[in-house]
Amino acid sequence: MLPRQILRFAAPALAIVMAASAQTQLVDPRSAPEAATGTENHQLATAKRHMVSAANAIAADAGRDMLRAGGSAIDAAIATQLVLNLVEPQSSGIGGGAFILHWDNAKAELKAYDGRETAPASARPDRFLVDGKPMPFDEAVLSGLSIGVPGLVRLLEDVHKQHGKLPWAKLFEPAIRIAEQGFEISPRLHFLLRLEGADSFVPAARRYFFTEGGSALPIGHRLKNPAFAATLRAIAAGGSAAFYEGPIAQAIVDAVASAPTAPGGMTLDDLKGYKVKERAPLCVTYRGHEVCGMGAPSSGGTTVAQTLKLIETFDLGSSPDAALNAHAVHRIAEAQKLAYADRNRFLGDPDFVAIPEGLLDETYLAQRRALIDPQRAVDKPQAGAPPAPKRQSFGVDATIERAGTSHISIIDGDGNAVAMTTTIEGAFGSHNWAAGFLLNNELTDFSFVPVDAAGLPVANAVGAGKRPRSSMAPTIVFDARRHVEAVLGSPGGSRIILYVLKTLIALLDWRMDAQQAADLTNFGSQGSGLEIELDWPAVPLALTLRPLGHRIAPSLMNSGIHIVMRRGGGLEGAADARREGAALGD
Repeated sequence: MLPRQILRFAAPALAIVMAASAQTQLVDPRSAPEAATGTENHQLATAKRHMVSAANAIAADAGRDMLRAGGSAIDAAIATQLVLNLVEPQSSGIGGGAFILHWDNAKAELKAYDGRETAPASARPDRFLVDGKPMPFDEAVLSGLSIGVPGLVRLLEDVHKQHGKLPWAKLFEPAIRIAEQGFEISPRLHFLLRLEGADSFVPAARRYFFTEGGSALPIGHRLKNPAFAATLRAIAAGGSAAFYEGPIAQAIVDAVASAPTAPGGMTLDDLKGYKVKERAPLCVTYRGHEVCGMGAPSSGGTTVAQTLKLIETFDLGSSPDAALNAHAVHRIAEAQKLAYADRNRFLGDPDFVAIPEGLLDETYLAQRRALIDPQRAVDKPQAGAPPAPKRQSFGVDATIERAGTSHISIIDGDGNAVAMTTTIEGAFGSHNWAAGFLLNNELTDFSFVPVDAAGLPVANAVGAGKRPRSSMAPTIVFDARRHVEAVLGSPGGSRIILYVLKTLIALLDWRMDAQQAADLTNFGSQGSGLEIELDWPAVPLALTLRPLGHRIAPSLMNSGIHIVMRRGGGLEGAADARREGAALGD
């Protein structure tokens, strides 16, 4: 039986589908990799000193404990992440990667860290082709071909060395304790395991998550993971070298080699050679605020920034009562279509492709903005021609992106801030298992087709050592004096950009509080139909937008927005009602 909360979607879903009738275009379900499991009633959280917002209350509590012990925002993020690996294994963990934005308040310095997974040295552009045709996506996900070299552990060590205050080993204590003593399986984890099914997991993972008969372990079952506890103890004692070399590394290589469908060719040298990249943060001004995110290989920061600049000249309304007005939603969606068109054509790993430098050029943006018709929706606009000293021809992209992802937002007592979006890609990653944890399927974020029909190379094609394009969009907003105003981000695959934009507009234009912004009905367009969350507010919105030519695509848009922001001399935080998170502070 489905969770009772999901039943609330039935009536509005029917209403929207009927209203849209022949114009409805259902969205590819692969763009929503983690299924919706109902909603929870989260209240706005407030605090004076520090706060953590994350996708599970047990994990957020571990982060808050580090803050209470005098730890930094980075210390709290590490402890939170390690516990998420246990209690939310479908979304993130040490078998995957992450992007981190870090604000050092004392130095007034913002840094961006790229811990994205990389393709092994053996990877070639035709990695996912069989007889010249793309292999079935779901088949690729479960294969060793999908598994990238994990970046998370080295990322956590690197940022701890720069910004941590507590001893490295202390940050592992909550996760080790929970792995040994166990935790109660949540309704969301149970439901997602039922949806995936036991047969999709390799035997070791199946034994961990399911009964002998193949049933998902029940809600409330106390799940222990001694193998993961041993892995954490090794990393706590030996640092990242204990993960990237030795028995744990060998277990990863063996798992990749024995994965179903096809081995992935990862070697011990691939693991040992993994390096974190420090990238330049990508910042734009928007209505007197400075909005900062990640640059490539994430497309999140660039696409969010481009959309904000495209809509900045429009009046979207300036109060909570203006939220979701059709005038604003139409213009936002049309701007998103233009930004996604550029994203899909031009963005990839900047170490491998010459990304145009003019995507945020004012003259170029004005040209693109002029394409937005206030009275009529445009279907699938083409990418533009941004000014670029380095000119490279790019082919039509064929990427299909999923993301079993999580987001952590933190502000500590010293005013430091962390926005960390972390992932193993699809729900439960590749379903492959090593040393007590799941391995990512991040390489399916590459385009399976390396060149388009015209023979032009695709920017996001597979390449040895290359990082697949991402939509992750960890974001920090500053006020006019460059004081941290908000820290936010979301999971959601290619929809992450839509969720972050909705939240930014809700906070900065519609002046909602953090919880109202997180819970607001999701909407947006990735280039074609207008995706609207199945909820009551969407019904009149869909009816109003249909005459403008929008093809309404109703969907369970399962975001996971987590926000911490400064307001009124203190902190307020929010955890998305669509998931089981919490914002905790003192």
